[in-house]
Amino acid sequence: MKRSAEGMASIRSLYKIGRGPSSSHSMGPERAAERFRAAYPDADRYRVDLFGSLSLTGRGHGTDRILRETLGESRCAVVFHGAEEQKPHPNTLSLTAFSGGQEIGRMEVESIGGGDIRIVGEPRNKQTIVYPHTSFSEIAAYCRREQLRLWQYVEHFEPDGLGAYLDTVLTAMADAIRRGLAATGELPGGLHVARRAGQLLSAAKPDAGCDEERHICAYAFAVGEENAAGGRIVTAPTCGSCGVLPAVLFHLSQTNGYDRTALIRALETAGLVGNLIRTNASISGAECGCQAEIGSACSMAAAASAELAGLGIDQIEYAAEIAMEHHLGLTCDPICGLVQIPCIERNAVAAMRALNASHLATFLTDTRKISFDLVVETMYETGRDLSQLYRETGTGGLAKLYPQPPENTEQPLTGQ
Repeated sequence: MKRSAEGMASIRSLYKIGRGPSSSHSMGPERAAERFRAAYPDADRYRVDLFGSLSLTGRGHGTDRILRETLGESRCAVVFHGAEEQKPHPNTLSLTAFSGGQEIGRMEVESIGGGDIRIVGEPRNKQTIVYPHTSFSEIAAYCRREQLRLWQYVEHFEPDGLGAYLDTVLTAMADAIRRGLAATGELPGGLHVARRAGQLLSAAKPDAGCDEERHICAYAFAVGEENAAGGRIVTAPTCGSCGVLPAVLFHLSQTNGYDRTALIRALETAGLVGNLIRTNASISGAECGCQAEIGSACSMAAAASAELAGLGIDQIEYAAEIAMEHHLGLTCDPICGLVQIPCIERNAVAAMRALNASHLATFLTDTRKISFDLVVETMYETGRDLSQLYRETGTGGLAKLYPQPPENTEQPLTGQ
């Protein structure tokens, strides 16, 4: 596994409600800037240097825009450094504060995915440990011994208030879908990508065999398009993969009539799966490619679907394992650094794959050979072996070969 951990933090930190388009490129830098501004409130000027993926795809993700908005449009300079200037972490920003022309403070920050940040040189604050176990096998053994379902395991160890928070998460997810379905026009950024969620939904025909697929795709597109426009979404586990889990939950609630309690339990089960991936591998596209984002989201959604269907722990594990296994090696190569192509379509494909994984797990579990823990370890090693070109740098794959129009070379995202 990735590292030795004493336990896991609350799943609450996995579901963050905020603005897109990127948990690592907008949410993380925003948190870093807020902390730096609070540390040096008397500064009259700030400078932020961006390295690695933050530099190479920061304009497309709106990193510079959100830093200027946070630190002050007139007193913040943002500098993009080339690929030749490497830092240990692929999402690194260096913040400097000045007063009267003199430097008064500096902070180097790593945006580690999911909106979380790490301050370089500071003792790493241990996250409050909520769960004593760090592998699915340990959790499954505990649940069998105590006769618990996975959502009961979550509620057993989580502090009070999780249910109320997840209720707000469900509302935010549904709101993003409804806004996305109603919105029209082009997404910002210069690629001239039209919003298509509403068209997908209107094209669905009740008697057609592809009705389920069209609905799921429409919901995933709705959230992905909201994220790309800088709208309010929920990381699940990241901004770039924020459409998968909401699409699955919304579709299943519409077709099967699940109540809020059942949906919250599905979120708890999904959060546990995402937490294991975050603890033992990564949910960062810059660190491990898109398999860490879309693959993780698909695993979470497959587990949620299996929970709603009342499947057992082994079947839930198998659904999550299938979902991740068939995303292994998926590269992160967003065109122009925008979370649009291929990101939005990938959310839709992963949402459908999550349901397929859940369905397969209902009758194939007794034949499985690969554990969820093993596939998470494999994903991390695969991600670390991926060329840097295919880890959110915007310099390989589709991002390299797509014929980009000249207007995109320096154009930042300008969303609402």
